[in-house]
Amino acid sequence: GPYPNRGSCVFAQTSVMRAGTSRDGRQQSRLIRGNKDGFEICTVDHQKDGKVRVDATITYRGDTNEVGIYAHEDEAYEHDKYFKVYQPCAGDKLHPPDDGFKRYDVDGNIPPFDVDQDTIAWWYMSCGRALGMLNGNLIEYDSSTLAPLGLVVGADELVGKKVGVINSGLDADTCIMMMDDEEGMEGADCASLAGDTREQAVVMLDKTGLVTVVQPNEDGSYWRKIVRNKMVRMKEVRRVQAAKMWAAELMELEDEGEANVVSSWGPYMTTSGTAKKTAVPGLTAKSAL
Repeated sequence: GPYPNRGSCVFAQTSVMRAGTSRDGRQQSRLIRGNKDGFEICTVDHQKDGKVRVDATITYRGDTNEVGIYAHEDEAYEHDKYFKVYQPCAGDKLHPPDDGFKRYDVDGNIPPFDVDQDTIAWWYMSCGRALGMLNGNLIEYDSSTLAPLGLVVGADELVGKKVGVINSGLDADTCIMMMDDEEGMEGADCASLAGDTREQAVVMLDKTGLVTVVQPNEDGSYWRKIVRNKMVRMKEVRRVQAAKMWAAELMELEDEGEANVVSSWGPYMTTSGTAKKTAVPGLTAKSAL
């Protein structure tokens, strides 16, 4: 339009009202109350009969800025149940990256290092992806903002092992020879043939000498897409419930809970949408049997 952009923006965290959709148990709404000086951001607590709490007061100081004043400390912050998330810092032209940044050696590798619950380390892959450690987990970070994207390897699989990065690009002759020897891969090209001489592999090494290669996804990302769509999971649960009711009626069972119903839908193992572990019993972790 003919008018320049004016003003600024204030962000406020929203919440939910229905108990069934609340992860932390709270049922709240946000209320904006305007006044002659600006506005107030308030919380309506539905678990306390709609009690209104003033969270912040925003006062306008002109057309281009405002001043925000928090009315109180975070009442919901439970120190014993929350932890601070480490986020890598890449630095800038005047400041180096933080102490957790891992650099490659002269051979283009990151030598395997020990991982425990408190290990702080992160690095860039040659493709630009950023990986790092958080509470014993291997996490992929956004390459630009370094905000965490998702879980790559869970602490249940990684703590007590070593992790490192090695070059995996092969010369053309070796690549062709290896591919021709593998059934179904005859004539395939390695990344080195396409000009990518910095193909890499993230590897884990345990105390027995077993080496595990952390393969990227087909799109090149590393974080595991194992937290599934909530609506899809709800539909799956309803289908299972309907099958139990149908089976109970068919077999004349007194309780539908007695019906033996399982799901089959490919690689997924559960209807759960929470991803905290990545280990595969009997493969990358001890068998449960």
